[in-house]
Amino acid sequence: MVYCDTQEEIDHYWERLSAVPEAEQCGWLKDKFGISWQVVPSEMNEMMSKATPDQRARLTNAFLKMKKFDLEKLRQAYKG
Repeated sequence: MVYCDTQEEIDHYWERLSAVPEAEQCGWLKDKFGISWQVVPSEMNEMMSKATPDQRARLTNAFLKMKKFDLEKLRQAYKG
């Protein structure tokens, strides 16, 4: 796992590591050597651990639709 504090960090690692577009889902990617990585916002753990059931459901629903995590959309889903 690669934990990132900003969207810029997420974008940086995603652009440099992702080599198999069809393997991208929920923050997961595959590099040119076939190694899988998950590039995830650091605050995701905090959001999930402190979330109410409704917040967790919204957050999960949002990230299941994503390939690369969009930090702002995750924050919006968490807040409702």
